[in-house]
Amino acid sequence: MDTNLPVSAHPRVVIVVGGFGGLRLAQALAKAPVQVVMIDRNNYHNFQPLLYQVATGALEADSIAYPLRKIFAGQKNFYYRMADVKGVLPAARTVQTSVGDISYDYLVLSTGSLTNFFGNESIEKNAMQIKSIPNALNLRSFIFQNFEQALLETDAEKRQALLNIVVVGGGPTGVEISGSLAEMRRSVLPKDYPELDLRQMQIFLVEAGPAVLGPMSKQAQVNAGRYLDELGVLVRLNTSIKRFESGRAYYSDT
Repeated sequence: MDTNLPVSAHPRVVIVVGGFGGLRLAQALAKAPVQVVMIDRNNYHNFQPLLYQVATGALEADSIAYPLRKIFAGQKNFYYRMADVKGVLPAARTVQTSVGDISYDYLVLSTGSLTNFFGNESIEKNAMQIKSIPNALNLRSFIFQNFEQALLETDAEKRQALLNIVVVGGGPTGVEISGSLAEMRRSVLPKDYPELDLRQMQIFLVEAGPAVLGPMSKQAQVNAGRYLDELGVLVRLNTSIKRFESGRAYYSDT
């Protein structure tokens, strides 16, 4: 029980996941008369706003991953356990984890959010998401594997499919990764793949709403749209992807 955590006369606050919310709370409790225990399957904090740069090769993963133990070095009331949470027993005030049960006086679930596939099973099953460092690295690897295959492909239609990239969702991440991919196409990839005609590489950004960056100001939407247009990103508004299978994305209006 309690995975070798020291006995304390103070209440124990268990924080599940060291994202932005969990991090700020643990730091805010540094001088409080409590024992802080953080549980996370990863022993690092992932700076999610820059995941798109890892996915496109602009940054290495270690540039946006900060060890949790290093962040809290010197905070005497802080303890970290690397584990998966399996369940919570509220009546027993216990968190069940992959390394054993941990009791709590106060429990904070700061697990963040999951990618919303809007109930579309074919996209959930076949598309790539970008919520974590492993996601970003997988995406980066997949893109470059496709380019290597495109170099060897003699069928024009199959080669075009390997060069096409469809980004679903015109929020901040969708806009950023589309723009970053377009900048790669213009400045980086021609040097790495001189044998490929990168004018054939098409980047599609599909947004179900009437504008990119929907929750933001009108000016931000206009500026982002202009930026994407100048980079040659093919933006489709008021459009969704109804299914994605066998390497082909189908628009809602087709």
